[in-house]
Amino acid sequence: MTELITDFSPVSIKNASVQFLKGGVQEEGKRFGCMGTLEAETEVAEKVKNCEGSVQTITIPKFMTVTVGGHVKRYVIRDIFDIKTEGLKKGVYSYGTTSKGRRFVFTADVIDEFEDITQLIAFSNCSNMTGLSLSIDNDADEVAYLELEFQANADDLGQFYYEAFVDEVEDTVKEQWHTKFNSTLVSNGEDPETPPVEG
Repeated sequence: MTELITDFSPVSIKNASVQFLKGGVQEEGKRFGCMGTLEAETEVAEKVKNCEGSVQTITIPKFMTVTVGGHVKRYVIRDIFDIKTEGLKKGVYSYGTTSKGRRFVFTADVIDEFEDITQLIAFSNCSNMTGLSLSIDNDADEVAYLELEFQANADDLGQFYYEAFVDEVEDTVKEQWHTKFNSTLVSNGEDPETPPVEG
């Protein structure tokens, strides 16, 4: 039996992929670009129960806000913001009131370079939270990262985020994580715990 990994120190994030949903069909994963930073924070709802003078509180995750900084591939930027060429001459793209960003799956490798361990991460149901922004600085010594902010919502299993160590998962999961990630790939077929219903 393989020993479970108990110590993990994330040092870098690499090999990011984005899998867009177009017309209800999930596309094969594409390279996201050169990763720089990733931050994720969960928005929660608080439920309070007062019973015989004592207070019990539980927190229920609603969604995650994910901020990614990097040098992003142009085709990824165009799909995230729906910068399109329809109705325009060859080579011309536009962004405006008819642009609607596409939902997507975001995956990446998180590396512990001290122990040579790779962790796979995935946000399974994402949508863009901000509009297109541009920033160009002639005097900068380094090309700035493009920062994207997106919302990770619950998928059909009620989950926002998945993680796995490469050494602890089946080959099929490893091979398809960055190209065809979905709940079927990682589910063991049992019914998941029913997510709490608000209200």
